[in-house]
Formats: sequence, C-alpha cells, structure tokens
Amino acid sequence: MTAPLYVTPGILTVPQPPNGSPELADLLRQLLAVQQEQLALVKAQLASQDSANRMRAFLARWNEEFPGLGALCKQVLPMLERAYLSLVRELTEKLAAESDDLSDEFVLSEFLDRYGMRLLQMGNILSQIGPLAESFQEKG
Repeated sequence: MTAPLYVTPGILTVPQPPNGSPELADLLRQLLAVQQEQLALVKAQLASQDSANRMRAFLARWNEEFPGLGALCKQVLPMLERAYLSLVRELTEKLAAESDDLSDEFVLSEFLDRYGMRLLQMGNILSQIGPLAESFQEKG
C-alpha cells in the first residue's frame, strides 16, 4: 500500500531593509526607468510591425496620382475572395469525388496543371489587394 506524501513549503521570510533606505529607493527608481524604456521599445516595435499603418501611409503617399485606389480595392475584394474560394471548393470537391492517387506522377501533373498556377496566382492577388482594401478608411 502506498500513501501520498504531502510536503508543505516552508515560510519564506524576506529581510526588510530599514525604513527610508536610500539604496532601496534608488534601486526602485532604476527598475522603474528600465520598465519605462522597455515599454517604449515594445510600443515602437508594435508600431513598426503594423501593416495596416504602412498601407495607409502607402495609399496616402500616392493618393494624388492614384485617387480612390483604396476604395476600389475595398470594392473588388469580395469578388476576388469569392473567386478564390470557388476555386478552392472546386479543387476540394474534385479530390473528394475522385479518389485519384496524387502519388501517381501523371495524375499529380494533371492536377497541378489544372489548379496549381490558378490557385497560386489568386492567392497572390488576394495577398496584394487585401491589405490595401483593409487599410482604406472612408473619410467621414
């Protein structure tokens, strides 16, 4: 028969420095300064990784030469998404309906010829138009 063995942790006591210790106050100020610097760095890093912000700046920079491009991208994005998803549905339905073995070189080649390039190109177009459309903000 085995019985569980329970061990309780000992009580940890932290020695308290004398009240009004200048070293402690200085150390706390330094810790606070370091945390503020880290917060500023994280905010700057997040701002640099904001792709929507970059796209907004990109559209604003070229707004005179290409006015309304963001609005047009937003308008056509649902059509592109529908076409892409239709292609994905066609591909998956074909694979589900026909149990062709894609390890066969001829079948795989035919499959890639039919779907590979179109799917790749549609995905590429979506990845280019999508961020432009999502970053567009109507002026209200």
